[in-house]
Amino acid sequence: MAKKARRKVEEAGEPAFEFPVFDSSGFLSHEFEMTIATTIALFVAILLGLLSWALSAVGFPWFAPVLISLGIIAAVPVLLPRLREEATTYTKGDWAGLFLMEIFGWLGFWFLFANIH
Repeated sequence: MAKKARRKVEEAGEPAFEFPVFDSSGFLSHEFEMTIATTIALFVAILLGLLSWALSAVGFPWFAPVLISLGIIAAVPVLLPRLREEATTYTKGDWAGLFLMEIFGWLGFWFLFANIH
């Protein structure tokens, strides 16, 4: 059965599937850029955690640090392309990963700093 199907495809004149050439320099440059973006996201998460902890320690209501931090996280897609030209090549998945890292990093550092003091 498989031989008949293969013969029909070969007889139809359709070319067989060929893998595209792997662009190693493009892959490495994208991975290097994502490493820099991840470092920036981690730095933003640490700063937001410190800011949220400081606002909580001073006595602001719980929603003030949340609104400020979410506003800063929402502004990152506008600010990051101004810092890095290569940020215009990020895919939706790259942005989603950075957003999640910033949100969970911010919450994690906020809770960490709140429990240390």
